[in-house]
Amino acid sequence: MSIEQRLAELGVALDAPPAPAANYVPFVRTGSTLYVSGQISQDAGGMVRGRLGEDMDVEAGAEAARLCAISLLAQVKAACDGDIERLRRVVKLTAFVNSTPGFGDQPKVVNGASDFLVEALGDRGRHARSAVSAGALPFGVAVEIEGIFEIE
Repeated sequence: MSIEQRLAELGVALDAPPAPAANYVPFVRTGSTLYVSGQISQDAGGMVRGRLGEDMDVEAGAEAARLCAISLLAQVKAACDGDIERLRRVVKLTAFVNSTPGFGDQPKVVNGASDFLVEALGDRGRHARSAVSAGALPFGVAVEIEGIFEIE
């Protein structure tokens, strides 16, 4: 099954990716490696804001991380000239979770992204990752995730 078919089954459409919010590019390709800049938690309704351990629970944080993963795939698709099937594998995610000093469930939050990528991509979605706490994130968003991918 193609990636596009699997995403459709999951009810996910890869819309045009978000534009950078400052002076940087959304992705850089070197050889078969694609580095995608951090994608913030946002959906059609706007940015998903919140702080884990304060005004957001793990389940809501995991959904915010899932949204970041969808934006990452949209950037991969754009980098591949609209052909997401050129994605060979997710190599690594680095995730930042807007959380209070006492909150320690960053890995559970980031599972929202990891689980989605495996559900959507199968084995090619399995990846290395880091899940770290951030005292604050741009615009007060809940999660930001950057990724490294292998593409054709």
